[in-house]
Amino acid sequence: MRKLSDQDIADMIGAPFAPDDNNTRKQVRSELKLSKRIPKPVHVPSHVTLDLHRHTIEQAWAEIMEIARSGAKTATIITGASGILKIKFQDWVRESVLSPYIISCVPLNNGSFAVKFRKVS
Repeated sequence: MRKLSDQDIADMIGAPFAPDDNNTRKQVRSELKLSKRIPKPVHVPSHVTLDLHRHTIEQAWAEIMEIARSGAKTATIITGASGILKIKFQDWVRESVLSPYIISCVPLNNGSFAVKFRKVS
């Protein structure tokens, strides 16, 4: 997180800011509630593993879209070797609102896929 300078604080309050000591500086920062004004950075994992066993189609879709929108760069998505989720996932990658988020989707084995995501705003 970027530290605010005395000049930044002066710009925020619209008047010169020249504290005589650290206690004054801390009090002003506390009164301005600077910790709430400056959002803390959100940690985004670069790789996510998602196992879709025992998920409904709706649950699987929601979790995959959450990963795609989270900013993760890659994911291992385990659909299972047989069943509707394997077919649905491949359809979603090709022809759905999920497809703009995906750079590549490569089968790892009969029921898992390595997915690379692009950042879409």
